[in-house]
Amino acid sequence: MFITRFLPGLRVPVYVAAGVLHTGAWTFVGWFFLAALAWTPSIVWLSARFGEQMVAWLRHTEGMTWPALLIAGTVVFLIVRFGLPLSTYRGRRLLVSRWRRLTRWEFWPMWLFYVPVAVWIACLAVWHRGLSTITAANPGMPDGGLVGESKFDILAKLPQDAVIPSARIAPAAVDDRVSTLLAVADAKGWSLPFVLKPDVGQRGVGVRLVRRWDEVRAYLDAVTDAVLAQPYHPGPFEAGVFYYRTPSSPRGRIFSVTDKQFPVLVGDGRSTIEMLIWTHPRYRLQADTFAARHSEVLTHVLAQGERFPLAIAGNHCQGTTFRDGRRLITTELERRIDEIAQAYPGFFVGRFDIRYSDVDAFMAGLDLSVVELNGVTAESTNIYDPRGSLSAAYRVLFQQWSIIFAIGAANRRAGAATSSLGRLVGLVRAHLGRQVTGFGIGD
Repeated sequence: MFITRFLPGLRVPVYVAAGVLHTGAWTFVGWFFLAALAWTPSIVWLSARFGEQMVAWLRHTEGMTWPALLIAGTVVFLIVRFGLPLSTYRGRRLLVSRWRRLTRWEFWPMWLFYVPVAVWIACLAVWHRGLSTITAANPGMPDGGLVGESKFDILAKLPQDAVIPSARIAPAAVDDRVSTLLAVADAKGWSLPFVLKPDVGQRGVGVRLVRRWDEVRAYLDAVTDAVLAQPYHPGPFEAGVFYYRTPSSPRGRIFSVTDKQFPVLVGDGRSTIEMLIWTHPRYRLQADTFAARHSEVLTHVLAQGERFPLAIAGNHCQGTTFRDGRRLITTELERRIDEIAQAYPGFFVGRFDIRYSDVDAFMAGLDLSVVELNGVTAESTNIYDPRGSLSAAYRVLFQQWSIIFAIGAANRRAGAATSSLGRLVGLVRAHLGRQVTGFGIGD
């Protein structure tokens, strides 16, 4: 209301909006009166004080229409882009969070962050005679696990006592898909809740925890591609274990472990879910993601001590905090991971995403359930630890890709096939064009 007195063209839409939003009459009149008090004396005084000088200046600069319009447009843009958000609590928080995301490299866009890595990969491709070398790193995975591989097919090749049970629900009519999952659950003794996600996916897109059968139906109706269904493992812990084994070595090694910390709000009995997100020093950096995911409950007030999980997908871009988990690496854990990996024919390098319930048992190699296994394009995700530096992250990724190319080159010399460059381009284009509809990222 106040700003409309100073920006031409805003009065009618703001007045109409005030009516639509049922703004109180006295509120409307009060702001109108304050704006008039500021606007009328100001414009009269400015006209009396600077009117003649302004007319003279306009005559002198009447050929400078476009620069004046450009300046005016810039001023309006700055007011709308920054001035209006600064007038609200949420707007101020949003501007601060965006600035902090720019200054913290872990939140940079992937295309920007990966520029130096792409240059390093190009150098490795020249040294090892082609980018397709990486597709020989895991001969047991389609294209080495580059992109587009089936999560279900990969899990089926691992020891079943080490993985979370899963089922693939093929594309079909929604009633048939629900019936298929009902039959699988009955045969395997599964009970709700389930985790549903695309069988071919990336970075946690489309992951959904469903607690009722109507939610199952809604998901299968929205996501028409093949879906992977798993009984929910409550954790509460999850780790990303990056593993590698050179073809000439009898045993593999753990390259890194990422300790994943899921975002959870704790209620204070007064604040809404949205307020708790915006006041949290880290969660507000991904407030847009959380707000879109939980839009229906943002105004709900959590009781004192009540916990509300913001994400279940163990992905950084979905809101999970990654910590360097090197403290979790033990001889026993490395031995168990190596046993699981070597049971997969033709697998040499990639990342296991693992749920577990007890830290000590996990470190002893006794408590782990593999959620999924990713191939050559998996990251050593410990680099996203907020305490780490950008240079340290690049050192890890450079070493990781050097290992992948070396393993691929060794397997190629041993007779493993490589994919053509044309096929790789086609796979990447198909992946970029694939979209999961109906649900927000990390649902």
